[in-house]
Amino acid sequence: MLVADWGGTEYAWSSPVILGLAAVALAAWALFFYSQSRVAEPIIPLRLFRSRIFNIATLIGMITVGVGMFAVVSYMPTYLQMVYGLSATVSGVMLLPLVLGLMGTSIASGRWMSRNGRYKLYPIIGSATVAVTFLLLSTLDAGSSEAVLCGYLFLLGLGLGLLIQTLVLAVQNAFPVSDVGTATSSNNFFREIGATLGIATVGAIFTSRLADQLASRLTSSDLRSIGGADSLTPALVNSLPDHLHDAVVAAYQHALTPVFAYLVPVLLIGLVLAFVLPEKRIADHERNEGEHKAPDTHSADRRPKVPTAD
Repeated sequence: MLVADWGGTEYAWSSPVILGLAAVALAAWALFFYSQSRVAEPIIPLRLFRSRIFNIATLIGMITVGVGMFAVVSYMPTYLQMVYGLSATVSGVMLLPLVLGLMGTSIASGRWMSRNGRYKLYPIIGSATVAVTFLLLSTLDAGSSEAVLCGYLFLLGLGLGLLIQTLVLAVQNAFPVSDVGTATSSNNFFREIGATLGIATVGAIFTSRLADQLASRLTSSDLRSIGGADSLTPALVNSLPDHLHDAVVAAYQHALTPVFAYLVPVLLIGLVLAFVLPEKRIADHERNEGEHKAPDTHSADRRPKVPTAD
């Protein structure tokens, strides 16, 4: 997280601090997995990684859900306050279309999966929807209406609703009951790592772009008066004179929205992984089918067997 947060901002990417942190992180991960291979009760059993379903579903969750959803949830409320001048409360309410879309497809896909026991199609549609939505979000400008923005957030929610519970269900369905809890928590753990890295990376790119945008739109004296990119708050921006307010809003908008386009190639990797995600028929659906099968009336002998001395 520190590599993604400090790289290119606090320190150069080639600085000893960034390279040292990256080396320490890799060494720590290697030691962690080595320890997991030696202990009797590992936190993350390495046998989980022998499952292609677990590996691919976890990667999709890290990329599409972790990076995609949390990048929007983390930065869109501030964008709404800065660019549209909304209050913190209203900017939070503006995210409700995302939640409604997520709930709608989550419930619908759950019903569809319970009927046919299939899940592969939903991550494909969901990943494609998220990638398209990020491309649309990158086209936003200060003149875009709030209704358009809410529509994009609703579309993003539709895509995420097809992904979140489906990926967890695919992982749970790939393991015996004794491993379901461990597999589920490990899947969530790696998704949170994706979210952490995604937020830090987007934040580093956005901060760098915002500093450049402010430098190109404001004079040195104006920059000193607002205190630079790190000092910007919605309250400060709303209190600025009109010419400074408009310049800062334009700088903020041009700094953030193109970052969504930068994430599209990463989200397309998630779409490719969704196509190669193996599908295993949902176990509960197979069991229910077996319970509802008609009895075999043509069996040769359906009488109970009498135990013998042998």
